[in-house]
Amino acid sequence: MIAWEIHFRSERKEQVFLTLDCASIPFALLESELFGHERGAFTGAIAKRMGRFELAHQGTLFLDEVGEIPLELQAKLLRVLQEKRFERLGEHRTTSIDVRFVAASNRNLGRMVAEGDFRRRDLYYRLKVFPIVLLPIRSG
Repeated sequence: MIAWEIHFRSERKEQVFLTLDCASIPFALLESELFGHERGAFTGAIAKRMGRFELAHQGTLFLDEVGEIPLELQAKLLRVLQEKRFERLGEHRTTSIDVRFVAASNRNLGRMVAEGDFRRRDLYYRLKVFPIVLLPIRSG
């Protein structure tokens, strides 16, 4: 609800608001879900598909449970956050985006970085630009 409020109280409110539960999607599908893919990029890719990064252009993308993103994919996410561009799976053309990212996790990402479970310290700091700490719903 907080991510939704951030979006709808901003200048981007007329643009798209997308959510992605990073914990509910297997790694192989998560990469395609974020980046999209070209036809034939992998078995089962029968058509070109836009990913969440591209679909959220000029809007907001809420990455729920960002602490569950596999280590292999964290470097690619960092690159998108830094450079504001990406390539679909199976494509060699770079697509530029303008997206507000809002991330949430029920895990302590700072502790995960220290323990090596969230290996990208620089990704952690890119995501922790404006932290909002909320109590769990069960505590209210």
